[in-house]
Amino acid sequence: MPEPSPKPKRRGRLLRFGAALVVLFSVAGYLAVQYLTGPAAPSCKVISGKGDGASYSFTPEQAVNAATISAVGTTRGLPERAVTIALATSIQESGLHNIEHGDRDSLGLFQQRPSQGWGTEKQIMDPTYAATVFYDHLAKVPDYAHLPLTVAAQRVQRSGYPEAYAKHEPDATLLAAALTGRSAATLTCQGRPAPATTGGADAVRSALVRDFGRDVLQTAGAEVATGTSSSSRTDTDPAASTSTAAPTDPSTAKPAAESDALTIPVPRKSTASGTARQRGWELAHWAVANSSALHIARVSFEGREWSRGGFANEWRTTTGGSAAHGSAGQVRIVTGE
Repeated sequence: MPEPSPKPKRRGRLLRFGAALVVLFSVAGYLAVQYLTGPAAPSCKVISGKGDGASYSFTPEQAVNAATISAVGTTRGLPERAVTIALATSIQESGLHNIEHGDRDSLGLFQQRPSQGWGTEKQIMDPTYAATVFYDHLAKVPDYAHLPLTVAAQRVQRSGYPEAYAKHEPDATLLAAALTGRSAATLTCQGRPAPATTGGADAVRSALVRDFGRDVLQTAGAEVATGTSSSSRTDTDPAASTSTAAPTDPSTAKPAAESDALTIPVPRKSTASGTARQRGWELAHWAVANSSALHIARVSFEGREWSRGGFANEWRTTTGGSAAHGSAGQVRIVTGE
């Protein structure tokens, strides 16, 4: 008896092989598109400076709010522990979102209530005000820096869930270490910037004042140059680091598409333990945290550079002159590229 023909089996294998190739090419095409176009949504990440693998991922919106909370605390001369408590509280209360709703009349980053004397609705929805009034109350808690975080937070918030803050302490600790500048080159953001009608160095200066106070213009106000050439006056003329610019007329502001470089000489921090280096990394991380909202393309400090391009998930060691890449004495922020 003749053996059965093997053709049907062979045909079945060929069909399965062809189907597998179609799936493989589809997946490869999808990955290629994702690689070329970047992540679907911008994202930020902070990693531990201890090399233990700990990390915390968050959105650019959360990054802006976290940077504001930290800057308000350090500008008041408060220790890193106060910033950690404030960040953990906001993560628990609002997820670091400036929300317009909550339990009863609770609002904002810390879910503060107008009916309980925290301020008007408009004030509470201002992140700078909300952080300021939180720190006002925290500073009145005796020995708060040595209390368990959840205890210190609860004495400010009077929450119905007094133990809820504790679970956010690891993430808040990572954020505070980066945003206060103690942990260098540990905060990065990547992805397309948010839509904006204004940008450039003027917008960065306004945001610096918003978070750090008007005194920051004493050193940052005049050091702006259109373009990113390392030969610009703002990078080479010592006089440029001490002058203060007059307010810019919004009608003459340059479009965000133009490239501006803002160089910020780094002063010593206001706290007794603060150093110029720590202040520099505080400003550098603040800029990265605000990179999506302010269309910041590159940030340089102390021979390290973050850029919004293909290496947005790391701070790279740079080569070349300090004017182009940021020395130990200045932070360089480039917008609009």
